[in-house]
Amino acid sequence: MSTDAAGSRRPCVVAIADTDSYVKWAAALLGGVGERWDASLLVFETPLVVSDAQLASALSGSGLSRDRVERIDYRRLVARLTELRVDAVVIGARGPLVRVLARDLMALPQRPVVVTGLPGISIPATRKAVVYRLQCDLFVVHSRREVREFGALSARTGYAHRYALATLPFARGARVAGRSGAAAEEGGGDLVFAAQAKVPAERGDRLSVARLLVRAAEADPSRRVVLKLRAGSGEHQTHAELDCYPELLASLGPLPPNLVTSVAPMRKALSTAQGLVTVSSTAAIEAIARGIPVIALDTFGVSPELINETLADADLLAGEEDVVARRFRHPDPEWLDDNYFHVPEADDWTDEVEALVAQRAAGRLPRRRDHPRRGGRLRDAWERKIALGRSDTSGAGAVAYAVGQPARTVVRLANRVRRLVGPGAQQPGPAGSSAHERSTSAVRTSTTRTS
Repeated sequence: MSTDAAGSRRPCVVAIADTDSYVKWAAALLGGVGERWDASLLVFETPLVVSDAQLASALSGSGLSRDRVERIDYRRLVARLTELRVDAVVIGARGPLVRVLARDLMALPQRPVVVTGLPGISIPATRKAVVYRLQCDLFVVHSRREVREFGALSARTGYAHRYALATLPFARGARVAGRSGAAAEEGGGDLVFAAQAKVPAERGDRLSVARLLVRAAEADPSRRVVLKLRAGSGEHQTHAELDCYPELLASLGPLPPNLVTSVAPMRKALSTAQGLVTVSSTAAIEAIARGIPVIALDTFGVSPELINETLADADLLAGEEDVVARRFRHPDPEWLDDNYFHVPEADDWTDEVEALVAQRAAGRLPRRRDHPRRGGRLRDAWERKIALGRSDTSGAGAVAYAVGQPARTVVRLANRVRRLVGPGAQQPGPAGSSAHERSTSAVRTSTTRTS
């Protein structure tokens, strides 16, 4: 048991996270509370769990020391939480896993407060993000705009949630530059490209990015172009990456010697950066926080699927020629307060957690219901098996998977056929064009940008 200077017991708050982005987020989120709580992190074993190198990278600069972190598997989780006498659990994971763990925690006789959140830019607010997390008591978001948009989504759908505001951990201590760039810290000459697993999604688009990096390196051999990767060979990411940039670059033939790859922590990569290029990575927020200018690549348009609408609103969009010429941009100052750079005093997530912990201690914390679903316990076992993969060794999970996997294939096939033959079915576009190509021009013409 930990106590504060006055001898009072500090709340015991434990984060559970598995993948690279969520481990980095959870460690930095709890690392920022200082001595206010007895905080620790359980790295949860799933097929996508971080490697030791990824864990070290995530903890670097987080404020959470390595001795406050341990790895744990599903079978030992409840027992360990009981040993720690947890008051609150922060679940940092993909939606399906949050649902499974929140359901388990909700079933405990003296269940903890259950907190969740998303590890970066979360605009647009999505129905799935909310539904998967319905059994959580508190949903942490990172900007005034996200509070507003998630609240509006809950109002429209009836999926009630309690939202709280926390400064994005990677934006703490911001030294944001306006368009003058006056606040930019001394860095280096690197053009850093923040790779993402799913954005852009099409192989052809990702190959275009790879060619752009080569062009940028060839344009100025005296300065580096750094491809900042989320994972090294054999390591996993939060999202599966089908067409990784190192392989795409290798297909282009001999590369300029000043085009290099890095799996170092983003904070280290930015320490030698002249500017950052991305499509929509949260690394843009991290760079802005350090006064480093950014280009949000506009080659693929602006859309919810690209997760770049908020960067467009910041007036950070620029084209490939701007990347090659290194014409980086600083955000519109009017964008900052509503988007990740509000004053620290506006944060209320720690107060909200402590209010819920007090309700729990008084026996007044209500149990939250999950989204209604068909299938009962077999459905629960299926969802657990899908979320945990080989980490779920239960017989019920094996049975549910054997029954559910063929059924899901049939349902998906039926839905695909229904979309193809039903009213309003999408007509094929010009020969040789992809769905992305056919939609890009419409996206570009319909999107507006604030200045």
